[in-house]
Amino acid sequence: MPATIRDVARESGVHISTVSRTFSAPHLVNPDTRTRVLACAEQLGYRPNRAARALITGRTYNVGLIVADIANPFFPPLIKAAESQARQRDYHIFVADSNEDAAVEEDLVRALAKQVDGILLCSPRMSNSLIELLSREVPLVVINRQITGLPTVVMDVAQGAGLAVDHLVGLGHRRIGLIAGPRGSWTSKEIRRSAALAARAGGAELTVFGPNPPTEPGGAAVAEQVLRSGVSAVLAYNDLMAIGLIEGLHAQGARVPADISVVGIDDIALSRLIHPKLTTVATPAAAAGRAAVDMLLAHGDDRRTTAHASLQTELVIRDSTGPGPDPHSHADPGDAAAAAPRAVASYAKE
Repeated sequence: MPATIRDVARESGVHISTVSRTFSAPHLVNPDTRTRVLACAEQLGYRPNRAARALITGRTYNVGLIVADIANPFFPPLIKAAESQARQRDYHIFVADSNEDAAVEEDLVRALAKQVDGILLCSPRMSNSLIELLSREVPLVVINRQITGLPTVVMDVAQGAGLAVDHLVGLGHRRIGLIAGPRGSWTSKEIRRSAALAARAGGAELTVFGPNPPTEPGGAAVAEQVLRSGVSAVLAYNDLMAIGLIEGLHAQGARVPADISVVGIDDIALSRLIHPKLTTVATPAAAAGRAAVDMLLAHGDDRRTTAHASLQTELVIRDSTGPGPDPHSHADPGDAAAAAPRAVASYAKE
């Protein structure tokens, strides 16, 4: 006969409610007690009945995680970390891919709403107003976008973009390109805003190319345009686009970094494997996944929470960046001419 919750309670010397909390809310149970209960449950072969527990608590113990593109190497570390964090709380994660499509994203949220206790919405393409509307149907935590009034976890790409442009200016680059991400991307707007400020502060000109698909082909497609523009360095929306750009530049006969420097964002595994190894802004994707799960489960059905977490990024300098056309032309920071704002050009792709 299968072991019951009463058997575990009797064997471990605790009340039935303590056994229940050990599996439903382990963070609320004393660590020593939790360890003893779990050991007894393992010894007896006890497994909690999730369906019965759902009927009692009104919870499914499932969480939805919707990502923009599961094929993008940025997302798997976030997904794995979120799954691991949820598993420690005895929750399961359902992963869905919106394929960079706002309409698909909306359909997925509505489809999952009745099957999960909450949804992690990562790099959403929907409008803020639609996300706010959907948050009334199901608890949401938004990753990679800041929305007033909703719980959010963001990786500070603005800080990272500023560090990247400062690095390029420090190498002597005065004409810098920015390959923008997809239209409607909050992250892309943050990168552009910060890169423009850093370029202006360094006396450099920023040329924006895009919007573009956030993919390797998307980066390769803009290579010829980048070369025609005369920029000596480029910051890309993500590592995939930076890698695609390097491939496109090589195909055009340009050398990286001898002819043009390239910086990515994300620090995916491929950035360390290509030649030259990619200088990039490392984003804490795994930490974001864990933080988002904790935030969702901590607030439960309280959809009015305004919890916010901002995770720091870090510039990782490798081989894809080198000296600009005149690396010794640094003006005195107090020089008014050097500090004067420069134009921000834009090559829009409609």
